[in-house]
Amino acid sequence: LLLSVCAVGIGGTFQYGYNVSIINAPTQHIHSFLNETWMSRYHKKLNPDLLTFLWSVTASIFSLGGLCGALIGGSMAIRLGRKGALLMNNIIAILGSILMGISFPTGMFELLIIGRFLIGINSGIGICVQPLYLGEVAPKHLRGGMAMGSSIFLTGGILTGQIIGLRELLGGETYWPLLLSSSCFPAFAQLVFLPWFPESPRYLLIDRGDELSCVKALKRFHGSLQYQMEMEDIQRECFALNGEKSKKPWQLFTDRGVRWQLITVIVMTMGQQLSGINAIYFYATYIFKQAGISAEKIPYVTLGTGACECLTALTCGLLIDCVGRRFLIIGGYLLMTLWSIVLTFSLTYQELHSWVPYVSMTSIFAFILSFGLGPGGITNTLTAELFIQSSRPAAYMIGGAISWISFFTIGMLFPFIVNGLKQYCFLVFLVECAVVAAFIFIVVPETKNKSFLEIKKEFHKLNFGRNT
Repeated sequence: LLLSVCAVGIGGTFQYGYNVSIINAPTQHIHSFLNETWMSRYHKKLNPDLLTFLWSVTASIFSLGGLCGALIGGSMAIRLGRKGALLMNNIIAILGSILMGISFPTGMFELLIIGRFLIGINSGIGICVQPLYLGEVAPKHLRGGMAMGSSIFLTGGILTGQIIGLRELLGGETYWPLLLSSSCFPAFAQLVFLPWFPESPRYLLIDRGDELSCVKALKRFHGSLQYQMEMEDIQRECFALNGEKSKKPWQLFTDRGVRWQLITVIVMTMGQQLSGINAIYFYATYIFKQAGISAEKIPYVTLGTGACECLTALTCGLLIDCVGRRFLIIGGYLLMTLWSIVLTFSLTYQELHSWVPYVSMTSIFAFILSFGLGPGGITNTLTAELFIQSSRPAAYMIGGAISWISFFTIGMLFPFIVNGLKQYCFLVFLVECAVVAAFIFIVVPETKNKSFLEIKKEFHKLNFGRNT
């Protein structure tokens, strides 16, 4: 089971985290590349506004690719299987890596943009299919911890990208094309290791009707003595579905039986993206400068933020099956609300005392720790748990699409929010975190140690009224 988390994660959410962070290091080198390419083609300098536009397209096309990947990820998981979809996804990553790698020697920045788009598709599919696979292969008592594998590998990808992007490694002027094309290594690793693991047992029995392969897979994952209980759980779900086929995303919107589950996924996904975590990273450099850290050392201090996220994802993975999902996610949002208040005050009085920037630094790390402990990891875990087999792929497609649209929207609007509100922008995120915490407290039941059918029954009263 542990090895399957590693085999799935290395080419799944790791790619998303890695490709989000590596684009920051070579920003200036890509600007120079765009200028030089334009000059050699048209024998005139690139207009500064056009340069900004081309750079924006290069950076943000990743989000568009992610949205496309999220929209096709669920369908791939149904047609090819969870494992088959992940294996096929690596072909897209390798192709995207090659295009980005050859863009510099060929002098074609268009290949860089296409490569980023393909890597975005790869990340969108990975974020959709990986938690689907992990949620389905895990036994009830380990489901939360295994599902947290998605978050652990995502934060591990961010930290690895930050380290490899240092100018002493591949972030320098000479090696940046290698940095962008290094995404092919996790893809190759998954192509080597994942075929050794079975397909999702739930998919094999419920979607394919292949009982023999399901039993073999369960024995591999849970051992020949303890697989029987999981088998009975899958059979009960299969009987309850009564041959119902996998639903399309639009069918979920008209299905009263999953109304509140769907609302929950939409609220939690938007809450995660709009929680202010992007604002924290935006303000980090400014606060580190105010604390007297030199510009050359800031990339190394920023590694601390990546290490913080990684540490809390691991901690959350250890705690989730002990203390439950509700406690961690509500607690995470409430702590983020508290640190937003502290950060607003410390940013307002930043110039007043020499120790105030250190309060801001502490708040930044505390905010990141709070995010990683709850909203960062548990959002994906709950998406897997709130739906039964026929609705789960479609739910991930909807959740993924909402996530990428929110990610793109906050990327576009965030500079205007910061310019307009300055340090008071955290008041917006404070309200958002408090509202999401209240929603989860009122609506979402504890899902720890419950089967997917038991969780569905918990929502039955909400969906159909108290008397049904």
